[in-house]
Amino acid sequence: MAWLLLFLAGLLEVGWAIGLKMSGGFTRFWPTVLTLGTMAASIFLLGLALKSLPVGTAYAVWTGIGAVGTAAFGMLVLGEPATAARIGGVALIAAGIAVLRVGG
Repeated sequence: MAWLLLFLAGLLEVGWAIGLKMSGGFTRFWPTVLTLGTMAASIFLLGLALKSLPVGTAYAVWTGIGAVGTAAFGMLVLGEPATAARIGGVALIAAGIAVLRVGG
């Protein structure tokens, strides 16, 4: 159950990272409200997952999911460059998440 909570927390991290972009530096009301809500929910779920997962593993997986998801969204939806180096870097982060999950 802790891994599921951590995965959901990571997905919410993607949401708030994208929300930061959409809020225009917290100048747009509804995107700002949604961003703050997803931040709070993400950290809450991370806290629940930390009840039974090691903090180093959980934090690395949480930020990794956020990084991979946000980078993928940026490339696929926002038209950010999808260079071989970026894709390779994202793949390395995803591999690290997998290793932590298997070993954690």
